[in-house]
Amino acid sequence: MRSTEQMAGSSTVAQLALVGAGGEPVDLRRTISSHGVADLPPNRIDDEQRTLEVTVAVARGKPRTAVISQGKPGYARVEMRGGKADGVLETVHHMLGLDADLSPFYELVADDPDLDWVAKGAGRMLRSPTVFEEVVKTICTTNCAWSGTVRMVSSLVEHLGTPSAGVSPGPFGRAFPTPEAMAEADVDFYRDIARAGYRGAYLRELATSVADGELDIESFAAGPDELPDEELAERLLALPGVGPYATAHIMMLLGRYSRLVLDSWTRPTYLSVSGARSAKDSTIERRFRRYGPYAGLAFWLYLTRDWVDDG
Repeated sequence: MRSTEQMAGSSTVAQLALVGAGGEPVDLRRTISSHGVADLPPNRIDDEQRTLEVTVAVARGKPRTAVISQGKPGYARVEMRGGKADGVLETVHHMLGLDADLSPFYELVADDPDLDWVAKGAGRMLRSPTVFEEVVKTICTTNCAWSGTVRMVSSLVEHLGTPSAGVSPGPFGRAFPTPEAMAEADVDFYRDIARAGYRGAYLRELATSVADGELDIESFAAGPDELPDEELAERLLALPGVGPYATAHIMMLLGRYSRLVLDSWTRPTYLSVSGARSAKDSTIERRFRRYGPYAGLAFWLYLTRDWVDDG
């Protein structure tokens, strides 16, 4: 990880090289806008300024907020408000997926006219700092309108997240709540404030199992050599509130792309983009089978190219 730092008032400004582990380019705009969950608190995307604001926990002291934007050519500019704090830059590096190697995937898309544009640096899914956050946010996307997802996650962060220094009321400027904080929240909170419905019981059960040490959910971030896709899928499916859709979604955010995220948005969007009148799930899966372990990523990028202006 290459970076240079300078002080700007009470903030520290650093530069992260936008290069993947295989030496491939990284498109910052497409990484920031890679999926809808990326814009849920404590993250905040400013489309006009093309920036991402994130608030993350640190080893010592209050959480810190970082603002990520395009820096000098080939670099991301990371402004860490409140001065330098151990771990912030490393967390941002993780969230941008700069430790991933997508060069094998870029070689595969070269012969696909629908996806050859990807090799310019697309394909990184913005990560959360923890697997726990990925799972909680994904559960909050199940069987509800997007407005419901925003309400649930915003409530969790606003009421249970630890604030950074000088933060105003609301869901921003706070770190995502810890498993302990979510486990301690009572049933009334999930029912009346978060209005999580049936998901409230799932969220409390998940948080309690992690907080008590019964579930090492962060071990789910292990690589495929240590934790094969099928085993990871089995572990995810065993979690409360996690079904086939949520499993594929969480795996994609963890850098496991073998499964396609097939839901009420991706299916009709595929028909719109492809021009097909109808398509079974098996037909869609067959279209992207050539990408093997990257099939789900190829499918997702096929659907979301217009999320970011190529110009």
